[in-house]
Amino acid sequence: MKRRLAIASILLVIATLGLKVSGLIRDIILAKYFGDSAEAAAYLIAFIVPNMFILLFTTGMKNAFVPSYIQSLERGQGHYHFSQVIRGTAIIGLFVSIGGLLLTPMYLPIIFPDFTEATLAISRTTSFIFFIAIFFVSLNAVYEAYLDAENKFSLSVISQIIVIGSTIVSALLFAKTIGVYSFAYGYLVGTILSLFVKKLVFIPKGTHKIFGKMDVKEYKNFFLIFIPVAITVMVGQVNLFIDNIFAGNLSTKAVTYINYAKNITHFPQAILGVTIGTIIFPILSKAVAQKKDKEFRNAIERGLVLSLSIVLPAIVGMMWLMPEIIKVAFERGKFTASATESTVLVAYLYAGSVLFFSLINVINKGFYSRNKGNLILRISLFSILLNILLNFIFISWLDSYLGIPLASSVMAFVFFTLNIIVFQRIEVRFNWKTLSFETSKVVLSVIGMIFVLMIIKPYFSQWHVILYLLITAVLGSITYGALLVLFKGQAVGLLFSKFRRKG
Repeated sequence: MKRRLAIASILLVIATLGLKVSGLIRDIILAKYFGDSAEAAAYLIAFIVPNMFILLFTTGMKNAFVPSYIQSLERGQGHYHFSQVIRGTAIIGLFVSIGGLLLTPMYLPIIFPDFTEATLAISRTTSFIFFIAIFFVSLNAVYEAYLDAENKFSLSVISQIIVIGSTIVSALLFAKTIGVYSFAYGYLVGTILSLFVKKLVFIPKGTHKIFGKMDVKEYKNFFLIFIPVAITVMVGQVNLFIDNIFAGNLSTKAVTYINYAKNITHFPQAILGVTIGTIIFPILSKAVAQKKDKEFRNAIERGLVLSLSIVLPAIVGMMWLMPEIIKVAFERGKFTASATESTVLVAYLYAGSVLFFSLINVINKGFYSRNKGNLILRISLFSILLNILLNFIFISWLDSYLGIPLASSVMAFVFFTLNIIVFQRIEVRFNWKTLSFETSKVVLSVIGMIFVLMIIKPYFSQWHVILYLLITAVLGSITYGALLVLFKGQAVGLLFSKFRRKG
């Protein structure tokens, strides 16, 4: 079992890396053809509200379905539960798609009154396409959650790569003829292709039935778990929506800087933080089902240590290299040097949100595995109100859109702190002595890494930018890893123990 989980974990990291790289390629293509133009802003704005529901179904479904399905398996009702969930979710997905098509023309002009009619028209049509795709996303979400519950993490991620891949191909083929609509149509086609691949190839026959009688009570019980979890998962996207409302009322260029910077800055969280959370989730759910409280707490603590040990140096390293990263990734075509400079400044201020949301992801898995996602719902709603308040304060203080990412980082810190407090009130307390000691090892190792990077920078900064990035990344990683081994960091022991078990 441990060997299978280790192999699944490695495949997940590889597949997740492929997913996030493909997502980055999509952003690179958008930046090349549309830069920081109003058309790019229109596309980014159009995707935000549909993406709230996309995350509601994808991430929210996984967090609700994995523990409920595992518990149903323990009772011998896995097939029945799977069937009821996919039937009910299909109905909800259809209602969301129809509702989005009806409401989009109403809310866009209200939220973005300063946008021109041409920009609003692009956003409106693009939103229509994304809302149609949501029905297929809802079905995909249940299948991906099932694959995660069966520890087939990589298959779940590969199916998402199909969606992004279709978006990229469509953009490359049609961006010059139909503009940003090419991204939306590619996404719609990708969701349909992904659904057929999962249904025909990835999901074993006999595991469920899509058509059949609905058990309202069975789905209602699941729905009561799913909704608070899904709303909590949407918090990040709701806050991004808030960020874009503030940015859109400053300028369309600000919208593009916010989105490009957030996407590339959250790269470590998307790959490493989410991967760690996904891997420990079935372990936590199984510990809960078998009532192994000590194993449950230990898994949470190991997840926090691993996340901090991997994500913190990645974030610091990215911040060190951010001007070069943005330049290499985006500065071509219609994305100018001025746009690079503006995006870099925004990226610096998003760093705190990356770290704290990575750690929050581990804590939230603990809530979800015990079906207590409703307990953090109020914290999540509070974080939205806090983000609005902080945006007003920091934008006024700085008189710039730079107040937007700063507000997000401060909000993420408060959100993380409140999650820790609530979690410890309903669960056993963490071993803070050990966690603090491990944190100090990670911080000292990161400081040592930066010291080495400062020494080598004069020797390599004049080289070709890609060579400089590669050399700095390799030397920084080696330095950090060596120092963490020297300090006997717990994360090193956890990783080595997995390799020894495999051997």
